[in-house]
Amino acid sequence: MKDWRSQSHVKWDCKYHIVMVPKYRRIERFKRNRTQIREILRELCRQKDIVLIEGNLAKDHVHMVLSVPPKYSIAMAIGFLKGKSAIRINRLLDRHQGNLFGRSFWSRGYNVSTVGLDIEVIRNYVKNQLIKDRNEDNLK
Repeated sequence: MKDWRSQSHVKWDCKYHIVMVPKYRRIERFKRNRTQIREILRELCRQKDIVLIEGNLAKDHVHMVLSVPPKYSIAMAIGFLKGKSAIRINRLLDRHQGNLFGRSFWSRGYNVSTVGLDIEVIRNYVKNQLIKDRNEDNLK
């Protein structure tokens, strides 16, 4: 049975697989702050009632399976997550004060796909992505 959620006049099940990449794929900066970035993204999801079903921070990108309420477009949800997390990362982790003009953390683009009925396949993919990345690094 589907995990239907509801609001006042709608029942819904909107799940998305999202991949976000830090600007210039700065691996060291990303690796150094992984646990804090994870917590920042979790907190931002809670603020908008977005359910983080599965998540994985690979060495240079983030995979997330999100359940986004239909009152938000997926572009708005990702814009919120990327924008607010970039501000928090720059202020809290990189200790920048004042105006953050010209400072960014995420690259402009992102990848999004609807999950549909294949939720378990996508969840396993996201879970095992880190293992796959490690195996590929060992082959190099």
